[in-house]
Amino acid sequence: MVVGIDLGSRTVKTVFLRNGEIEDTHIAFGGSDPYEIAVSLLKKYPRCPVSATGYGRHSLKEAGADMVITEIKAHAIGARYLFPSCRTVIDMGGQDSKVIALDETGQFVNFQMNDKCAAGTGKFLEVMAQALGYPIDDFARVGINETRPARINSMCTVFAESEVISLVSKRVRKEAIVLGLHEAIAGRIASMVNRVGVERDVVFSGGVARNPTMIALLERKLKMALKVADAPDMIGALGAALAADGLKN
Repeated sequence: MVVGIDLGSRTVKTVFLRNGEIEDTHIAFGGSDPYEIAVSLLKKYPRCPVSATGYGRHSLKEAGADMVITEIKAHAIGARYLFPSCRTVIDMGGQDSKVIALDETGQFVNFQMNDKCAAGTGKFLEVMAQALGYPIDDFARVGINETRPARINSMCTVFAESEVISLVSKRVRKEAIVLGLHEAIAGRIASMVNRVGVERDVVFSGGVARNPTMIALLERKLKMALKVADAPDMIGALGAALAADGLKN
């Protein structure tokens, strides 16, 4: 038995493995103190080895984590476990986005990460959704049938929000603005994929992989279908658990 925990910047996820099989999963909003949320989730699994990954992984050493692994390794392992043909992972989380290239054995060989700006992340999308007055789930869908995206010039969160407000004041359709924001992010991620060197199959992981508009735009730009798990935001926690369970190196 082993627990993998992904202490992200927005959410905390756990995966419990028994005999190499997923027996239990949990996800919780991190709020103002994700560390305390993580500790409370781990109390569900007393005396169970813990493997931590994510934005706050090192803080969990104080909570008794037995192993700490990078997000890159965790997502590579988790994606490969769910999709054995995976050679490229696109991970879009709350505070950063990564593209990970794997060799034929599943070991990561190269990666690209967005800069420290929040552009291209879940946080960026949340801020833009709030600026437009949409719940995040609606924001992920309202632009998918739009055909003419509004042009977004800035990917800085502060400047992009001002640009969005200006477009609204000019009576630009909100659906077009939403699509324009997604287009700008998808283009940024596609460029990262091309710099790494895309190899099929491509797995889309992280919370943003629940966004159907982002999936559709990335597939269009990369000219291929993406592999998306039923719970793509759990892939990091799964990879951490598998690493500790000795199923993957």
